[in-house]
Amino acid sequence: MLDKDKALVVFSGGQDSTTCLYWAKTQWSDVRAITFRYGQRHAVEVDIACGLAAEAGVPITVIDIPFVSELSAQCSLTDSSITMDETKPADTPPNTFVPGRNLFFLSIAAVHARELGIMNIVTGVSQTDFSGYPDCRDSFIRSLNVTLNLAMDEQFVLHTPLMWRDKCETWALADQLGVFDLVRLRTLTCYNGIPGDGCGHCPACHLRRHGLEEFLKMKNEK
Repeated sequence: MLDKDKALVVFSGGQDSTTCLYWAKTQWSDVRAITFRYGQRHAVEVDIACGLAAEAGVPITVIDIPFVSELSAQCSLTDSSITMDETKPADTPPNTFVPGRNLFFLSIAAVHARELGIMNIVTGVSQTDFSGYPDCRDSFIRSLNVTLNLAMDEQFVLHTPLMWRDKCETWALADQLGVFDLVRLRTLTCYNGIPGDGCGHCPACHLRRHGLEEFLKMKNEK
């Protein structure tokens, strides 16, 4: 039987998942984390995730799934020879989209959660600031939740605390949780593997920086 007082966070060590990790700690008494090596160009995120999880007192499991990068031949996040899109192309996801990534992550996380008797699975996806990635949409998460429950005859609950928050609101949540400085200075969102404010050029950095500027402006006006 799955324990409703336990949660597993899909954790990359980035702004969104770190905010979710600390949010989860306010919701459940037993929080675990899981992270993945999948051939990403910013693989240092795994080390950062492990360090942040240890500091938060959250046990973390690292899973190697190299097949994800082998399947994504045209993805700039798994093939550093491809020039990364800095803006979203019309009518198609940017080449930073890793096909199936969240499908694989959440499916593996659910199997791991089942082994640990965990009911709640937390992911930092957002439809408000989803960068054109179809597997960050609410409809996908709801569908997958049903599928995972049918596949394993369990009652998992997928939680998406950032689904309807933009990056400004995500910064505000980190501030409310008392981890604004940690998230700003020590998380890794940058696709080029630079912690904190990042490289300033990749799509993830643009999105993060825009939200930060909006949040700081809003806070200063109060």
